[in-house]
Amino acid sequence: MQKNTYKGAITGAAFLMATSAIGPGFLTQTTVFTGQLFASFGFVILLSILLDIAAQLNIWRVLAVSNKRAQDLANDLLPGLGYLLAFLIVIGGLAFNIGNVAGAGLGLEVLFGVDVKIGAIISAVIAIGIFVSKEAGKVMDNFAKILGFVMIILILYVVFVAKPPVFDAIHHTFIPQKFDALATITLVGGTVGGYITFAGVHRLIDAGVGGQENLPQINKSATRGILVTAIVRYLLFLASLGVVATGFSLNQNNPAGSVFQSAAGNIGYKIFGIVIWCAAITSVVGAAYTSVSFLRTFHPVFEKFHRSIIIGFIVFSSIVFVLIGKPVKTLVWVGTLNGFILPIGLAIILLASRNARLMGTYKHAVFLQIIGWLVVFAMFAMAIKAFL
Repeated sequence: MQKNTYKGAITGAAFLMATSAIGPGFLTQTTVFTGQLFASFGFVILLSILLDIAAQLNIWRVLAVSNKRAQDLANDLLPGLGYLLAFLIVIGGLAFNIGNVAGAGLGLEVLFGVDVKIGAIISAVIAIGIFVSKEAGKVMDNFAKILGFVMIILILYVVFVAKPPVFDAIHHTFIPQKFDALATITLVGGTVGGYITFAGVHRLIDAGVGGQENLPQINKSATRGILVTAIVRYLLFLASLGVVATGFSLNQNNPAGSVFQSAAGNIGYKIFGIVIWCAAITSVVGAAYTSVSFLRTFHPVFEKFHRSIIIGFIVFSSIVFVLIGKPVKTLVWVGTLNGFILPIGLAIILLASRNARLMGTYKHAVFLQIIGWLVVFAMFAMAIKAFL
């Protein structure tokens, strides 16, 4: 692999993971929970970031060293386990993608006044165009990077005009007044649950980047993706806090949009349109690509026609939204669902990391194993608490 292509794959994988996480559900969850927890939501974000890092470093390192996608490693560990994991990922990714398509439609409605369903169809066609390209991987990498930077710049502007109580936010990020287990599991599920945690590393494997000799770069890519996600999450939290701290009540039908509009008027609402479209369209691409990557090794037909299947995945998601609609509740619920998938997927990877038959001479760091299992048990415990 050429040096520039190698660097592009490393950065592209990071942004694919980050922009897959930064979807309409990401925007909705952050604003909704900020309205409920106020400055204490900063602690939930901090906790979610720590859980994210522990999960991502374990999963990226083990899969990249093995040079196997998650479903193949799981099947090698225990026959049939990979099929179960793939089923959970694909179902979760499909549900998420319905919300992603809806978010893209909402973005174009805000920007140009088109019907949200027409906007969803237009956005789906744009996403499909990426996979029609002969260099789909390279186009996908650049698409994720450019739109990721656009989101950061625009949200930073909204934070500036919202004038949030920054010191109060920082204080309660470390010393919260209240804590919500459901908010945490939903946040982690929406940021690194389901297909998201595998998006970047599957992209690296497809690009031919793997092996123990590339572990420093793999670590850098994983942490860079989480850092981008964390920056956007905290900036959005600050913007939301600046609005709700004034006593403003969020519009329950469009909580994120009401934050942007309250902070910066009509310009802010247009900025929201751009941000949610960028967030949604990149998540449509990431969800479709990663979900289908869990099927590609099960039969030669899936590998041969994987681009067509990705396109079909996007088309099906769009049809479901156009016929059913009502994405806001779905977005929060799916984040919670993916929060359950994370401990299952991570537990499989951790078990595989101890198997010499699968990992060869590679010795997975004991420290990573410990924090990985802590994440598994913590996520299961919070999931149980959230539903009792």
